[in-house]
Amino acid sequence: MSERASRSRRYPAIEIIEEGMREGMQIESAAISVEDKLALLEALSVTGLRTIVVGSFVSPTWTPQMAEIDALLARFTPVPGVTYTALALNARGRERMAAYPWIQDPEDVPRTQGHLCDVFVRRNTNRSQAQEIAGWPAIVEQAVADRVPVAGIAIAAAWGSNWLGPFSQEQRTDMLARQMDLWQAAGIPVDRVWIGDPMAWNTPDAVADQLVEILERWPQITRFHLHLHNARGTALLSAYEALRNLRPTDTLVLDSTVGGMGGCPYGGHGRMTRMMATEDLVDLLSELGIDTGVDLDRLIEASLLAERIVGHPLWSHVAKAGPRPRGARLFPMDLPFIETEAEAQHFRLGPAAYPGQRSPWREPITSPARDAIEAELKREG
Repeated sequence: MSERASRSRRYPAIEIIEEGMREGMQIESAAISVEDKLALLEALSVTGLRTIVVGSFVSPTWTPQMAEIDALLARFTPVPGVTYTALALNARGRERMAAYPWIQDPEDVPRTQGHLCDVFVRRNTNRSQAQEIAGWPAIVEQAVADRVPVAGIAIAAAWGSNWLGPFSQEQRTDMLARQMDLWQAAGIPVDRVWIGDPMAWNTPDAVADQLVEILERWPQITRFHLHLHNARGTALLSAYEALRNLRPTDTLVLDSTVGGMGGCPYGGHGRMTRMMATEDLVDLLSELGIDTGVDLDRLIEASLLAERIVGHPLWSHVAKAGPRPRGARLFPMDLPFIETEAEAQHFRLGPAAYPGQRSPWREPITSPARDAIEAELKREG
């Protein structure tokens, strides 16, 4: 067993939810065509990603980017083995979503949720924090009537607010505990938690500390779902700290987007809110010895397609520099100067990426170490 594979034993199980078609597209131009969206959804569907959010069934008045979701899905053929989900915020949205029986409800168990920022929840859902909390008993009562076996708890705007500043671990835990008390009083066990960070206040230490407290206080929780935005570049770091601090018997669910696109018009950062790029996340997990089942080459191609479709640079690192080369994908030793972003694409395009670029080496570069690697590759294959 390789060192990377053996290290993975200490990590929790990982699930990736690809949010580019919803979280990403909802902040991009409403003029992006159905044809382009279809091409991206199809490209994502053959990467090996197991869960893809196809969009939102919401009012086009405030989210015009989702106005043609029915036209998109009517032309799309689901790929077997991929779970497709969507967002629906009300009964009308759920009714529209029901027209596509291959779309699964992402909320497979009932959950309560509380925003820590009363400003954001009003801006985002036109409800007050008090109204949100007042709705918890009805959710619990319906779950009791439906005899559901388990439930979830959730907090949003968890680590901070652009209108109120940072929130403490005590505030987060208190909001979770109030929900836990309701479920326990109803006799329904809670085995999962969802934590959202729409304004990108996450930091690695704060995320780790919160998860550790949840583990210590409620050890029965085994499923942890993080929706981390990346406006300040910390989402992947925070996700890694979650990996390091959860138990091998836990499941860590991470939301990400192809190219790192994403954002919310209500949070104050627009497109700059971003998400961690799915290809960067997949590459990191691979280096840690965690098999995601995702074809990184295909995912990179989907990321570059997304960039062409939205018409501006996206924020992936791996799609621009490539994964760490190994074996037959090691760079040529006589590679000429590589200076531009376009030339760096030689990892996937080869010499076509750098026509006419200068090379200062008068003699071929040789390496006994490289010769040994290439000899081993020949023996293996």
